[in-house]
Amino acid sequence: MALNPGHTLLHTRHLDRFMAFDPATGVLRAEAGVSLDAILRLVIPQGWFLPVTPGTRFVTLGGAVANDVHGKNHHVMGSFGDHVRALELLRSDGSRQQCSATQHPDWFRATVGGLGLTGLITWVEIGLRRIAQPDVQAINRRFASIDDYWALDAHWMPRCEYAVAWVDCLRGGRGIYTAGLHAGAQAQWRHPPAPQRQWPMTPPLSLVNRASVWGFNWLYYHRPLPPQTLMPWPAFFYPLDGIGQWNRMYGPRGFIQYQCVLPPATMRDASRELLRLIGSRGQGSFLAVFKTFGNRTAPGMLSFPRPGSTLALDFPFQGEATLRLCHELDAVVREAQGALYPAKDARMPGSMFRAGYPDWEAFSTYVDPAFSSGFWRRVQT
Repeated sequence: MALNPGHTLLHTRHLDRFMAFDPATGVLRAEAGVSLDAILRLVIPQGWFLPVTPGTRFVTLGGAVANDVHGKNHHVMGSFGDHVRALELLRSDGSRQQCSATQHPDWFRATVGGLGLTGLITWVEIGLRRIAQPDVQAINRRFASIDDYWALDAHWMPRCEYAVAWVDCLRGGRGIYTAGLHAGAQAQWRHPPAPQRQWPMTPPLSLVNRASVWGFNWLYYHRPLPPQTLMPWPAFFYPLDGIGQWNRMYGPRGFIQYQCVLPPATMRDASRELLRLIGSRGQGSFLAVFKTFGNRTAPGMLSFPRPGSTLALDFPFQGEATLRLCHELDAVVREAQGALYPAKDARMPGSMFRAGYPDWEAFSTYVDPAFSSGFWRRVQT
């Protein structure tokens, strides 16, 4: 989504200043290049946390808004855009416009989840959520198949703010369900994030293949699993952030991310079929995540989160074989009337985008004439 081959990219990481923070109310305003990691380091010691966070804290505030990112608690807190109080949009004609749910609300709806196409977000004001401490009191439960997931989800999701499952794509979707709540003040707060270790090199061939995924998934599923545990917040929210450049393990050809959302009426049958296809093609993903969204109206015209369930996958890129698998998965998602996630996309057909985002034509009237991307040009054809 953030690639623009043959054209210019705007690098915003130097827009990295905090502008205001009220520790009494949890309202924070910062420039768009501030990372979620920097925000957490500032606000956790003062008893606050991000209301919604994706699976990495090394994304910018502006990027979180532009993709309307979601976390493990959509059923309680919605998506990131639900907590944006205001933002400033700089257009290519030099005009600056403050937007919120009440001030220029049409521009606000276009910019939240707008993939960076409506102009440059210069600053964002968000509301944080109060916590006694950041660590999470978590429960873990194994399930034998994706069909068994639903009973666990029906029991635990109403009781916990956070809920997510890891699934084994090569063995029918068995997996581990994890749910939790921020621990109370009486629990012992563990240490903040340890310094990142770096993946040392890019191997000549991918270390992620059928044999390694098969072995990893078996070991992960059968590892000792405490039914209840106090998890340090970095391990619960950001398990991959401890290893920098972990993507190198996929070798020089890299990997493709694939994430879809399936509506409630079709999500059970469609998720079963997706996992059957992946298993039959032998292209499993050991970073396979399944979770259920809440019944909330999306804040942005192109917001991805919506009622239903979402499956997120990482496939080592094997050329045409991987593209064929993605095409087969597309057919299941299309028949289920689901949608793909632009933030993780590298090859979504335009027809899939237009079917999954019915407001795309209205959104296109808000696109800045000087802004585009490889993704946007592709899905318009």
